[in-house]
Amino acid sequence: MPERQFKKVAVMGAGAVGSFFGGMLARAGAEVTLIARGAHLEAMRKNGLFIDSIRFQEYVPVKASGDPSGVSGAELILFCVKSLDTEGAARSIAPHVSPAAVVLTLQNGVDNAEKINKLTGLVALPTVVYAAAALAGPGRMKHAGRGDLVIGKTPPEPAASIAAAFEAAGVPCRLSDNIQGELWQKLVLNCASNAVTALTRAGYALAVRNPYTRQTMIQAIEETVAVANAAGVRMPVSTADLTRQLLDLFESYGTEAVSSTAQDLARGKKTEIDALNGYVARRGAELGVPAPVNQTLHALVKLVEDTLK
Repeated sequence: MPERQFKKVAVMGAGAVGSFFGGMLARAGAEVTLIARGAHLEAMRKNGLFIDSIRFQEYVPVKASGDPSGVSGAELILFCVKSLDTEGAARSIAPHVSPAAVVLTLQNGVDNAEKINKLTGLVALPTVVYAAAALAGPGRMKHAGRGDLVIGKTPPEPAASIAAAFEAAGVPCRLSDNIQGELWQKLVLNCASNAVTALTRAGYALAVRNPYTRQTMIQAIEETVAVANAAGVRMPVSTADLTRQLLDLFESYGTEAVSSTAQDLARGKKTEIDALNGYVARRGAELGVPAPVNQTLHALVKLVEDTLK
């Protein structure tokens, strides 16, 4: 039986993902501090967090801080910054993390937990996130689909307690004995869809319905799986099954939902593309596995980033 209770929670990086999962824990009764900045921070300080979910719409009381020291005293820390900010954010919270605290990396990419451990000595548990979420304005987040997590079974504790806490908050949380494979499976999803929806300014469903972008997405899937296989990763399902599942998933997201990469570019921000298609292209080159579609998608997003002002 799960033994630990996580009554105090901190979210480092209260963007769409951090706000949703932190907000769900707060709604279930946890004392949650969201570390944010700018107008989003000020709005939460004033009114709390408004969650516009597919299941409910309501204000949720949360604490909000603009300083990394806001993680002090937290028993569970959701580390939700963009992959490009992992190193700086990890160093900023390290002096304030309680010795018994558990750090979960709710991030895109496959090596963030390893980076955090190497830089700070903190033990971070990798977590796979599936959620269509976006910030709809200061202090407001829109949940458009799914909203579940996958964490590794090892160590059994605190993994079981964490899963129980999320389940009690209405967040499905599955334990896996192959978390590396799960991380790569999510990377496949991101590599197939993020750049395509960002570059075309189209929602997931439109992208998958168009025969040309659909084929590009399939090629990105196949390349990423090939790189994973060469790296010795045990993928949870076959390439054919994964392709079918992802295309169905993109269709289910509808025409309005767009990727985090698309959201970043729309706001004039740098993206995580180096940790997505860029990572696959680099790792493929190291392993002698060509990944031209991933390389092209990475290059095009980087060019768009260069035009941002």
